[in-house]
Amino acid sequence: MGARVEEIVAYVDELLEIDRFSDYGPNGLQVPNVGEAREVTTVVTGVSAQLALFERAVQERAQLVLAHHGILWDFEPRRIGAAHAKRLRTLLCNDIALAGYHLPLDAHPEIGNNALIAAGLGAARTEPAFTHSGTPIGVIAHFESDDDPAEGVPAPELFARIATLTDRDPLVFDGGPPNVKRLGIVSGSAANDLTSAIDQRLDAFMTGEPKEHVMAQARENQIHFIAAGHYATETFGIRRVGELVAEKFGVSHHFVDLPNPV
Repeated sequence: MGARVEEIVAYVDELLEIDRFSDYGPNGLQVPNVGEAREVTTVVTGVSAQLALFERAVQERAQLVLAHHGILWDFEPRRIGAAHAKRLRTLLCNDIALAGYHLPLDAHPEIGNNALIAAGLGAARTEPAFTHSGTPIGVIAHFESDDDPAEGVPAPELFARIATLTDRDPLVFDGGPPNVKRLGIVSGSAANDLTSAIDQRLDAFMTGEPKEHVMAQARENQIHFIAAGHYATETFGIRRVGELVAEKFGVSHHFVDLPNPV
């Protein structure tokens, strides 16, 4: 069993509803396969499209790479430099296609990074929050107990759960309450959304990267700020997409872990 690149990409495009999002670059197919038409038998997934990921795809004899961060961004120069050329050469010369899914993969209510983080932390339920161009991309995770709505989860226990889930110690500015009932989550680089978390009177806010101003902002507004790593908070969705593709199309799937301390 197998499928064409176009079939798999169309499935993921529809699953993630990519047309709903105004993003920093194109979602979906970014580099086609250019050789003879053939079935995809192996799919590689990874957080960031980079040479090391493509080289692993060659080793795995993959025909398709799915990444959270693609290689085309509005904020980068509209020219092909030496490093970019080497990436493209590796893909094209080995007949490997590339598709990228950014904000749609953060936002999906079931298989998105933020939904999976909330579930992994043991949240009782979530609600969409933290809009980008009018579309929610984050969640508010609720930890209230049905027996005791005021209980929540002790803050040190929440920080420990985050460390276990992401496999790294988060940077924590622990200015919030002893128990966390509502946690805002926006994976990646969303430190500026701390303001929105404060406005919504959340107990804690979790993202990937910090900014200089958030330490004082969190402490002065009695909210916990947790930076758990941009890379570390964005492994969940793309891995799950690969698993779903493997299940639906009967292909082999390999998630390639290329840890980044940021």
